[in-house]
Amino acid sequence: MTPDDETLACPFDFSEGLEFDPCLAALMERNSLTRIRLPYGDADAWLVTGFEGVQQVTTDQRFSRAGIMEFDYPRLTPEPIVSPESINVMDPPLSSRLRRLASQAFTQRQVDGMRDKITRLTDSLLDEMAAQQPPVDLVRHLSDPMPQQTIFELLGIPQDDWPLMQRNLQQLLATGPDSREKAAAAKAALRAYFGTLVQQRRASPGDDLISVLASAVDGEDAFDDDELAVMALTLTLSGQDTVTCQISDIAYLLLTRPELMKHIDGRPEALTDVINELLRVIPFRKGVGIPRVATEDVVMEGVRIRKGDFVHVSYLTANRDPRRFPDPDFIDPDRCSTPHMTFGWGGHRCVAVPLAMAELEVAIGRLLDRFPTLRLAVPPEEVRWDTKTIRRFPLELPVTW
Repeated sequence: MTPDDETLACPFDFSEGLEFDPCLAALMERNSLTRIRLPYGDADAWLVTGFEGVQQVTTDQRFSRAGIMEFDYPRLTPEPIVSPESINVMDPPLSSRLRRLASQAFTQRQVDGMRDKITRLTDSLLDEMAAQQPPVDLVRHLSDPMPQQTIFELLGIPQDDWPLMQRNLQQLLATGPDSREKAAAAKAALRAYFGTLVQQRRASPGDDLISVLASAVDGEDAFDDDELAVMALTLTLSGQDTVTCQISDIAYLLLTRPELMKHIDGRPEALTDVINELLRVIPFRKGVGIPRVATEDVVMEGVRIRKGDFVHVSYLTANRDPRRFPDPDFIDPDRCSTPHMTFGWGGHRCVAVPLAMAELEVAIGRLLDRFPTLRLAVPPEEVRWDTKTIRRFPLELPVTW
């Protein structure tokens, strides 16, 4: 084990545009596991940065997500974001069971059926944007409302409830030291809300995602009400945490890298590959996510991880591992389609990836179709970025056309 005096304090609070966190870059250079101290939690953790190491931790059942919940585990937020009953902190075979059920709602066929609704929502938002006198804020007109409205609409959440949902979700992602009690209250409110909604859908099913999940079966197995409520909350939170940020981040990179915009221009078939390359390179969040705990001694990269040690992985550094992605800091729209880790890996890879990709393809594709002369209305250095949550995204993205 690395001596205690080599444990590195890692606030992971870097928020300068989409530049890569220099702390993470320095940790990658160590070429081994490192002991780190995060802002919250009563223990240190190992950090794994390489692609193969992250693969091992995320697929090796000797590293448990469920085991962390009995501890004040190392993390970036005052209040743990996940609930103990969330699929994100379950281990196989329980997590595998829930994933099999949930994946039935996100087959390619199911998502293709959702695409028309996603397109209608996006076009409606872009209609409102086009009616404004430029410059307008792309975050306010597209990035924020589109994923929120999509997941709220797909889950069948009444529109009158959307503002309350938005406030609770934002509070849950805050990192400030004074936000813990509010975050705990927001999580409890969301959990209770979805509990009630599930009961309503059981009594009166519709064509929404909750009703689809309620009807999912695997043999004689199905979701119970509590599992379904937590799954709905997880999907809602994931929709805010990834797609919302990535629409803004991808748009920003396209608007500041004319060669990328030129690559897509007139070639709609290239859009998905470009989006995947941008997803690989964008530091979509700060630092690390949910850790695991070793259930027995494990030797990795010449380091002995003791039973009971916490282990964090960095998908951000794995996505820039030069052994996996040659010249990893370069955005190459023609890069071979090597799978990236932006949506996770192994047993906790996001089950709703097909939906997330459909949202990104529709949002970016329709935006560029509707506004072919779109450009930033301010110099890139004047764009303001979020500094108060674990996410990386512009607070505003003024554009004109």
